[in-house]
Amino acid sequence: MVKPITDVPDTQQLLSQIVSDRALFERVLDASSPTDSKGRYLHWEEVRHRKPPNGLTTEQYWLSLKLGRRLQKLSPVLLDKQNRPFVLSTPDMVLRHLHEVDKRGPRDLLFDNMGDTRRQGRLRMLIRPHVEEAIQSSLLEGASATRAQAKQLLDSGRAPETRAERMVWNNLQANEFVQQVKDENLTPAHILELHRIVADRTLANPDDAGRWRLSDDVVIVDPSGSEQVIHVPPKANSLPGRIEQICAFANRDLSNKPFIHPVIHAILLHFMIGYDHPFVDGNGRTARGLFFWAMARAGYWLTEYLAISRIIRQAPAKYTRAYLYTETDDNDTTYFILHQLSVLLRAYSDLEIYMQRKLGELNDTIAQLEDSQLLNQLNERQVAVLSHALKNPEARYRIRKHQEDRNVTYQTARTDLLNLAKFGLLSQTRVGRSFVFIAPRNLLERIKSAQFN
Repeated sequence: MVKPITDVPDTQQLLSQIVSDRALFERVLDASSPTDSKGRYLHWEEVRHRKPPNGLTTEQYWLSLKLGRRLQKLSPVLLDKQNRPFVLSTPDMVLRHLHEVDKRGPRDLLFDNMGDTRRQGRLRMLIRPHVEEAIQSSLLEGASATRAQAKQLLDSGRAPETRAERMVWNNLQANEFVQQVKDENLTPAHILELHRIVADRTLANPDDAGRWRLSDDVVIVDPSGSEQVIHVPPKANSLPGRIEQICAFANRDLSNKPFIHPVIHAILLHFMIGYDHPFVDGNGRTARGLFFWAMARAGYWLTEYLAISRIIRQAPAKYTRAYLYTETDDNDTTYFILHQLSVLLRAYSDLEIYMQRKLGELNDTIAQLEDSQLLNQLNERQVAVLSHALKNPEARYRIRKHQEDRNVTYQTARTDLLNLAKFGLLSQTRVGRSFVFIAPRNLLERIKSAQFN
């Protein structure tokens, strides 16, 4: 259950109480800072439980924090439902997190001295983009499939059969749509199409997919099941105009004043869709899709390999609280920005660990092939297939899916798999009119025996 947020003290009232006491006023000013002594950007809900410094009362200490934040305050030209501006600050922790995000990239992970195109190709050899995010995003939104079931669906290439499978499948298609339109200016039509893809055949009323909600009966309740209403979004009749403003913000030139770091820009786009809740369902998936769009548009191409929904899913109350802290403290989005930056950095760290493991598996496969006459006849994509096949006996591979996973032509994908079958490393059969290639259970023995062919 999300704990209720205590009313935040009125800053103007607190200020009026101390202006006549010059010594006290000076102590408050001396203590003014956007963060506490440990660099934490605390909400009143957290401040009220801590001992204040410099002999101040808790309320006076809160005033010192608010004064420190006021000096850094920026308005990104986004409005709440009462047309009051959202604001943000850039304390040291935000700047440090942004610096870490800017440093992260394939060069730091695995692939020094490669151009972006070659790095992306090498990454695709080890991991299919969007897959983990598609799975975790659907699980975050309540899909009943397990991760293993969802992964099996996406690996098989078959059509989804249940609502849970459809949610996973839709998320994958939505993430790929985002990559297709990343170089275009965002329009309301793009957002509607993204939602249509996300929500296709998953809603009680199929007509709600790809259209703004028509009523005001959509509210956000405590995700723990208490039915406590924690947010009432803007009126439905205001959505078209508000979406136009969100698109204008999404397409703003980064050289405009005030400067907003592109990662913060992407996070705020995510925030606004969650805040406005323009659809009857699927708002979270749409919001995260637009975050990926903004990151890709700004050149953070590695983001398409991240699974931010997995991190959010591990602590959903923190995600909800970041929204509540913003809404209850003068529309200060810094709370949400800090939460999402920490999610993003954890997702990068998870990717690094995953990629190191996958690279280790790939190197093990290469070691198995090292003395074989086949090694020089196999390309990186084929070695990656064998690495996966060794870990997944009876896994099935199809030409079309191999083409999509590796971002190659159909003919190249076809040649890759046919040659693996020719060397006896995959079994080949037909299902309908299509070839299917199967990982044999004795693949390691086949690789070893190939050394003497």
